Amino acid sequence: MDGEPLDQAGGPLDVRAVVAGIRREAKDGFLLEEVPWDRFPEGVRVRENMERLRSGDAVRGSLGMLIGLCANDMRAAVAPTVPFLIRIGTDPEAGHRAEALAVTAEVARMQHQGVCTRADMLRFRGDDEWFLEVTGYLQNWSVQAARDAIAADTDLILPLLDDHDPEVRIAAAYALAAASARAQNILSAFHARLLAEHDPAVRAGLVLAIAQLARAHQDSRTLVGLVPVGWTPVRVVMRRVSG
Repeated sequence: MDGEPLDQAGGPLDVRAVVAGIRREAKDGFLLEEVPWDRFPEGVRVRENMERLRSGDAVRGSLGMLIGLCANDMRAAVAPTVPFLIRIGTDPEAGHRAEALAVTAEVARMQHQGVCTRADMLRFRGDDEWFLEVTGYLQNWSVQAARDAIAADTDLILPLLDDHDPEVRIAAAYALAAASARAQNILSAFHARLLAEHDPAVRAGLVLAIAQLARAHQDSRTLVGLVPVGWTPVRVVMRRVSG
C-alpha cells in the first residue's frame, strides 16, 4: 500500500472486505478462483497450496506452509483461506481436520514476535494499536478478517465441540475462542461441553478458550458461575489466565 493504510479501508486491498465478500456458494464449493489472492503478499503461493490441499495432495505440507506464513508474520494472504479451512475441518471425510482448524485459529491471533506474556496471549489489539506485518501490511486487518470469518461460520464449527476426535474438539475450541461475534452462543457451548468432557487435554483447552473469550469480549461474568461446583483447579486457572 502506498500512503496511509487507512485510506484503503473497505477497498480492494482491505483483506477484511475481501473475506467478507466471499460468497457462501464459493465457500461451500471451494471456488478458489473467486478470491483475489494476488492482492496480498504471497497470495499466489497461498492459492497454489489451497489447490493442492483441496485435491488431497501433500495436505500436511500445504497446511505447514500456511502456518509458516503466520509464524513469519505474513497473515494477509492466509486470512482468505479461513472459510475454506473451516469446511475442511467440518468435513468428516477430510483428513487433517484438526490441523486445518488449528491453522484457522492461528491466523485469527496476533503475532508477538516469539515473545508472548500471559496477558498478551489473551488480548486482541484495538484499532488504535497498529501492528504491521513484516511486509508492511496492517496485521490488525488480517486478524480481524480471520476472526470475522470464524464468527460468520460459527454454526459450522460449534458441532465439532462434540466430535469423536479429541484433537478436533480442542482445535474447534481454539478457533471459536477467536470469533469476533456471537460470544454468548459460543460461551454457552463451551460450558455445556465442559460439563460433559472427560478428556483432560480437551478440558484444559476449553478452560483456556473460555478465558480468552472473556478477555476478548470484556465479559467478566464468564469467570463466575457456569463452572461445575468443586472444580477448584478450573476456577484457579480461569482467574490466573484472565489476569
